Amino acid sequence: MVSRKRCLVLGLIAFLWVELHAQDENQSGGCRLLRRFNLSGYVEAKNHTVVIGGLFPIHSRTIPVDDSDEEPVSAMCEGFNFRGFRWMKAMIHTIKEINERTDILPNHTLGYQIFDTCYSISKAMETSLAFLTGQDEYRPNFRNSTGKYLIGIIGSGGSSLSVASSRILGLYYIPEIGYTSSCPILSDKFQFPTYYRTIPSDKIQSEAMVNLIQHFGWVWVGAIGADDDYGKYGVKSFREKMESANLCVAFFETIPKVYSNEKMQNAVKAVKTSTARVIVLFTSDIDLSPFVLEMVHHNITDRTWIASEAWVTSALIAKPEYFPYFGGTIGFAIPRTVIPGLKEFLYDVHPSKDPSDVLTIEFWQTAFNCTWPNSSVPYNVDHRVNMTGKEDRLYDMSDQLCTGEEKLEDLKNTYLDVSQLRITNNVKQAVYAMADALDRLIRCDLPEEDKANTKCSRIPDFEPKELMTYLKTLKLTTHDGRKIQFDLNGDLEIGHYDILNWQIDNNGGIAFVKVGEYKFQASNFELVLPKNSTFYWNTESSRIPDSVCTKLCPPGTRKGIRHGQPICCFDCIPCADGYVSEKLGQRECDPCGEDDWSNAQKNKCVPKEVEFLAYEEALGFTLVILSILGALVVLAVTVVYVIHRHTPLVKANDRELSFLIQMSLVITVLSSLLFIGKPSNWSCMARQVTLALGFCLCLSSILGKTISLFFAYRISISKTRLISMHPVIRKVIVLVCVLGEIGACSAYLVLEPPRMFKNIEPQNVKIIFECNEGSIEFLCSIFGFDVLLALLCFLTTFVARQLPDNYYEGKCITFAMLVFFIVWISFVPAYLSTKGKFKVAVELFAILASSYGLLGCIFLPKCFIILLRPKRNTDETVGGRVPTADRSIHIQLTSASVSSELNNTTVSTVLDE
Repeated sequence: MVSRKRCLVLGLIAFLWVELHAQDENQSGGCRLLRRFNLSGYVEAKNHTVVIGGLFPIHSRTIPVDDSDEEPVSAMCEGFNFRGFRWMKAMIHTIKEINERTDILPNHTLGYQIFDTCYSISKAMETSLAFLTGQDEYRPNFRNSTGKYLIGIIGSGGSSLSVASSRILGLYYIPEIGYTSSCPILSDKFQFPTYYRTIPSDKIQSEAMVNLIQHFGWVWVGAIGADDDYGKYGVKSFREKMESANLCVAFFETIPKVYSNEKMQNAVKAVKTSTARVIVLFTSDIDLSPFVLEMVHHNITDRTWIASEAWVTSALIAKPEYFPYFGGTIGFAIPRTVIPGLKEFLYDVHPSKDPSDVLTIEFWQTAFNCTWPNSSVPYNVDHRVNMTGKEDRLYDMSDQLCTGEEKLEDLKNTYLDVSQLRITNNVKQAVYAMADALDRLIRCDLPEEDKANTKCSRIPDFEPKELMTYLKTLKLTTHDGRKIQFDLNGDLEIGHYDILNWQIDNNGGIAFVKVGEYKFQASNFELVLPKNSTFYWNTESSRIPDSVCTKLCPPGTRKGIRHGQPICCFDCIPCADGYVSEKLGQRECDPCGEDDWSNAQKNKCVPKEVEFLAYEEALGFTLVILSILGALVVLAVTVVYVIHRHTPLVKANDRELSFLIQMSLVITVLSSLLFIGKPSNWSCMARQVTLALGFCLCLSSILGKTISLFFAYRISISKTRLISMHPVIRKVIVLVCVLGEIGACSAYLVLEPPRMFKNIEPQNVKIIFECNEGSIEFLCSIFGFDVLLALLCFLTTFVARQLPDNYYEGKCITFAMLVFFIVWISFVPAYLSTKGKFKVAVELFAILASSYGLLGCIFLPKCFIILLRPKRNTDETVGGRVPTADRSIHIQLTSASVSSELNNTTVSTVLDE
């Protein structure tokens, strides 16, 4: 990093220096640069109209210079790059092809001047300055050292190199078309106004990578980038796309440009320790090479690598010995094509053609590992720091001399491999884009709306920036039918990536198998992966790897956030009761419906258990038996009463009221059946009303009896004649009470009737079917009236309990009322403390207990006498031994019912003597 900054500063100082001293030329008679840049390349400008510049990484690095030297030194290069050499040859081939055509640039030919950037920023700066001033001049003249007019640059062989060169060339609006620089920052027209490229921006590649990751279900992915603009901006764009897709980057490490053991080991450690099994690599093949050796050294396998376009087809990395570590790599590549005539042109190279061509000599020496006779050109030189931290100074000069008879057909290297012409085709397209723009400039071929604002120019009387107008509107169809068109940012507007998978071919080499495409046009993107595509996965199971921080939460659980960690790292928390998750990896549990509840595994909603007092269960069946039994007992009593209706005991104190009481008891005990079974609206309305009316009829009839007893008692203690009471009055009392209760119940049913209600509050796992009683006020009113009747019955009969011993109906009713009150007073706390079906059961027990209590206390003693002690069922026995003065009471009590039947004669409570 320090060396790069130093190169940038020195280059800018040199450039500004020539600008500031430009005025001294006229005064001092001219001046020259004291030193020359150490540059190598090719030039052919003679007999050509204009020149196109070219910048290519023919070497992979510069030889480190001694920083102790006070004066800047132009470094030498090492590490011959066959791939960059092929790119350079492709440019020359394309220019020759254009010059031979008559349909483009007629009457004009193109020359070229090409420099080696050595894949370094310092050399990119030096070559850019050389294009502007030449090696002997200090002022930009746009004609450089060839003396021909420079129309633009094809370069520079890497994103960082293009950033450096374009900042200088952009100052003078010299167009530059990149062929392999995909860094997103180059789309900024404010910083790089003259930069265009025939390779998609890494923003599109990042989008493609994220779509691929989503397609395979990976959520936890590592990222490693080179320590340059390409790596940093590429990973930055990738991380932004991942974040927008709610995916996570497990780690981000850099591969140093200048070997640093600490940084390299950090990257290796991240790969080894991370749970991410898928890793994105944004780097060039040259920068990646040391990292590959580290992977081999540490024997790191079982990883799936996602390759950027800069290295996915590189022969430097795609070696069979690396396949156990990088096999199955998936990468995005520039579309492959076939360039007619290029193979033959590449083979047309030999050092004997030009003894001064040092690059061809070095190519030959490196390719055949021999030394060209009488040549001092070194090759296989490596001054890099190795993995032990020591500097290697290797001059691997072979003792074998080159004969010149070596055959290129015997070579198997990147230079002669025309099966993967991808970046090479970008070079061809860049040259054609520059030539097409120049051709249209000559013809003044512009849209009508632009002609008014643009003057037509002629070669060579035009400024380089005028060519940009034609580049912006470029619409070019290449030899293979592809369309080249730039958007406002100078990026490709339409195109696609080939998606490649590294597999082993039949010969044991690495095959780049096309498994899909990623198409883009403007803002539209499409990932195409045919179903018949076969992927090779470098995993133990040979299946798609799982790359997750935490495995997807199983059904029945949800994701729980881990504070301070990415969203892809989470805990699996069981769903709460009533919530379920049916799918893998749900963020939230879904609530079950009102009638459903979660099962034990919390992965499915099941219908809630329905609770009501059913006939089938033991409790409900028992209550039904008790209810029916009670009704049968009452009917049995009624049968006894009917059979013995003329006996004194039955006739005593109004026989008709006794029958009404028996009928009401049948109603009350049978009304309990309405409480059993699944409630419905009609049963909810019927149950309480039937019960209230049944008790009202029973208690009002008892009240008629107790009033008679009350008056009899008053007679016994006053010894005076009282006002006579007609028997019909007792029936009228019953009728009025019942009619009042009917009115209240009718209003209750009309205004706020009870309704069936699904109660889910007490127990969420159950639905309790019960009745919503509607208006509590109405309910309290109708049953409050029954309570009032019961209280009056108790009070009147309690007063009359001292009647003759043998006549014990007053005592029986008194005990019946006590039982009635005890039952219902006990019922209230028990009812309020229970829920669900047991609440109904408590009410039924109260109904049956009170009904059985009334039945037992009022009628069973009489039935006992009627059936088992018939001798006691006489007027004398029923009346008992009473004083003569009180005999009228007995006569009245025993004859009341009978006299009411005889010719409707009026019977007084007290007899007239």
